[in-house]
Amino acid sequence: MRIEAADPKGLIREAYRIEGIGPEECRSIFLDWALSLPAEVVAGQALKRLIAEYGAAAPDHPMTAVLRAGLDDGPVARRRGGARGRRS
Repeated sequence: MRIEAADPKGLIREAYRIEGIGPEECRSIFLDWALSLPAEVVAGQALKRLIAEYGAAAPDHPMTAVLRAGLDDGPVARRRGGARGRRS
C-alpha cells in the first residue's frame, strides 16, 4: 500500500512533525484520520503501513503509541440481558 493511500490527507505525517505533541492531540488526530479514511482502504493495513513508515523512525513518539493501540482488538461487546438490560 502506498503511503498516500494510508494517509490521504497527510494528518499522521504532520502529527509526527509537531514539536511537543501529546497523547491527547495524537488521539484527536487519529480520530480525524480514521473518519476521513476512504471506504476502500482497510484501516488495519493502513495502520501497519503508517507504523512502518513513521513509527520505526520514532518509536517513542506518542502517535506511534496511538497507531499501535489502533491495531489492538477492542473490548468484546457484551449484552446485558433480562429486565436490567431493557431499563438502561
